[in-house]
Amino acid sequence: MVYKYRYKTPNGFSNILMNSNGKDLTGLWFEGSRDALKHKIECEEKDLPIFKETSKWLDIYFSGKVPDFIPKYKLENLTVFRKEVVDIMNKTPYGKTITYKDISKIIAKNRGIEKMSSQAVGGAVGWNPICIIIPCHRVIGTNGSLTGYSGGIKNKIALLTHEKCGGIYAKM
Repeated sequence: MVYKYRYKTPNGFSNILMNSNGKDLTGLWFEGSRDALKHKIECEEKDLPIFKETSKWLDIYFSGKVPDFIPKYKLENLTVFRKEVVDIMNKTPYGKTITYKDISKIIAKNRGIEKMSSQAVGGAVGWNPICIIIPCHRVIGTNGSLTGYSGGIKNKIALLTHEKCGGIYAKM
C-alpha cells in the first residue's frame, strides 16, 4: 500500500508531497513538478509516523538549520550506479554544490576506469525520488548552470539561495 502526505512549505517554495509504504519514506517531491510523474499521487492520504518525522526534518531544514537526523527512506529500483551517485550526493554538505562532471570523475576513480559519462550521472541524479533529503538540488553544471532539476528551476534556485550557496554556486 502506498500513502501520501502534503507538507506546507515556507514562501518561495512549492509545497511538498510525500509517499510512504507505511513504514519508510519512498518519495518526496515538489507539488506540480515533473517529479510528480515518478510518484503515486492517487492514493490514500494518511498521517503516518514517517511523515511526522520527515515533516520535522523539513521544519528544521527550512528554519535554516541542518537537521541532525535523516528520516528512514527506501529507494526502489536502486542500481549499483544510482547508489554510487546517491552516496556522493549525500556527502555534499549543506551550502555546497558539486558538478555532474565532479561526480563522474569520483565514480571513474572509484571504479578504476578512465572516464564516466556526466550524462549518465545526470540520469541518475534525475532519477532520485527523494528531493532535498537526498540533495540532488546541490548538483550543478560545470559552468555553474542550473540544468535538469525535476523539482523546477525556481525551487532549485530557492533551495540553493536558502542554503546560501552564493551566486555562481560554491563548490565542495
